[in-house]
Amino acid sequence: MDLLSATDWLRHRPGFTYPLAVAFVGLTFLLRLAASDYLSGFPFLSFLPAILLASFIGGAGPGLVAAMLAAFIVQQFFVEPHNIFWPVSAGQWVGLSTYLVNAAIIVGLMEMIIIAHERQSRLRSELNSFNTRLEETVVQRTAELRHEMEENAAAQAQVRQLQKMETIGQLTGGVAHDFNNLLTPIIGSLDMLVRRQIGTDRERKLIGGALQSAERARILVQRLLAFARRQPLQPVPIDLATLVAGMGELIRSTTGPQIQVVIDASQDLPAARADQNQVEMALLNLTVNARDAMPTGGTLRISASAREIHPQKPEDLKPGRYVVISVADTGEGMSDEVRARAIEPFFSTKGLGQGTGLGLSMVHGLAQQLGGGIRIFSRVGVGTNIELWLPEAGDAPVSLATNDPGGTTSIGHRGTVLLVDDEDFVRISAADMLEEIGFDVVEASNGEAALASLDSIADLKLVVTDHLMPGLDGVELVRRVQLLRPNLPCLIVSGYADVEGIAPDLPRLTKPFKVEDLREALIASGFGAN
Repeated sequence: MDLLSATDWLRHRPGFTYPLAVAFVGLTFLLRLAASDYLSGFPFLSFLPAILLASFIGGAGPGLVAAMLAAFIVQQFFVEPHNIFWPVSAGQWVGLSTYLVNAAIIVGLMEMIIIAHERQSRLRSELNSFNTRLEETVVQRTAELRHEMEENAAAQAQVRQLQKMETIGQLTGGVAHDFNNLLTPIIGSLDMLVRRQIGTDRERKLIGGALQSAERARILVQRLLAFARRQPLQPVPIDLATLVAGMGELIRSTTGPQIQVVIDASQDLPAARADQNQVEMALLNLTVNARDAMPTGGTLRISASAREIHPQKPEDLKPGRYVVISVADTGEGMSDEVRARAIEPFFSTKGLGQGTGLGLSMVHGLAQQLGGGIRIFSRVGVGTNIELWLPEAGDAPVSLATNDPGGTTSIGHRGTVLLVDDEDFVRISAADMLEEIGFDVVEASNGEAALASLDSIADLKLVVTDHLMPGLDGVELVRRVQLLRPNLPCLIVSGYADVEGIAPDLPRLTKPFKVEDLREALIASGFGAN
């Protein structure tokens, strides 16, 4: 710090600087008196250091006060004759004028130096402040850029993951659809052999085992289709509170006595738009996963609540109202790495042969297909909470469907069925089932052939058609049949379909199926049930 900076504090306090100026002049006067024997001339010059010091410390004001006081003292004590204020001779006037000019120059120079110093200090302070703000801005912008880069990297990773999952889903959906076509004649034929009790006891056991294996394959294909979001769904407004409460006993029997099951579902929940059977299967899958995560017991809490996603808040779900099923356990929990891969198909942390790795992927696919989603919250050693978000329905819930336990209801009205399917073995198996129910069957391998033969079939009572076929698909075929024969019942058989793929008003049957599945589908379609 320089001398000017050191005196800044005094310079801005006149109460100190003016008395100091007087003190400097007084001290100089005393020193001049003490040295009067040695200094006889130039009395004004003796006071210039005091004026300089007063200007240095206090600025122009104290400097001028010091100069005027010094002039008075010189005139009173050091200029002949003494005790006069004004000069009496030309020489005295010249000496006083010279002194005043020099004093003014000294005061002016010091004032200029002080002003320059203050300006320099102000510029230095502004520069330091600017540098500080610049450094803060650089640090802040660097942090923002780093955050943006991390967000971009995370977004790119998420996009790659979504693309990978979409590709796997497309491949899985296509394979599963083909498997459904393969399983339809297998399950139909095995079911016929079991019902007709063909073969010896050992052969019947083998046939029954083959049918059970085929049924397990059908369940696996359904999970693949759910993951691929291509399973045939019939979304209707359902009461999730009633559904969850109704599954309480089944869930408790599935988890076992070592796990405490708590169900919390308010009865005033709005209806959710979903497929009842698929939601039940998804809830059961989540329950089994929670049970496996608590090998030594724990608490399983299943709750249902209404939530809303606001447009102002960026979320992984579309803005709107949802009904959320939460399945929370106190089990082992998942690490971040496991949680990130939890919905991948065939990914499982269970031992070999203890799981297919399709449970969560099926739930995720179902939720996506219905317009919702799932969220997974987990912490190792604490537990896992999986939320199934389903869109809220604007309509009142429909009554939950109940299955006929007998399964032997027959069709009252007989007649001819037009069966349309491009797969020969599927068509042969379905024709055999329809004949067993009591129909005469006319087969067609595509939609165009079916339309061409429509008017030539006598006593036509029903059209059963595959959904996806080359050329005219099943939905378009049914629409054209309804234009020509409005009162003719139609049933669509589908291996998979998007939610919007088949209109909700069209009865459908999911591949693969058995004769009782076909019989129940015909009854549900309103075709002449007794």
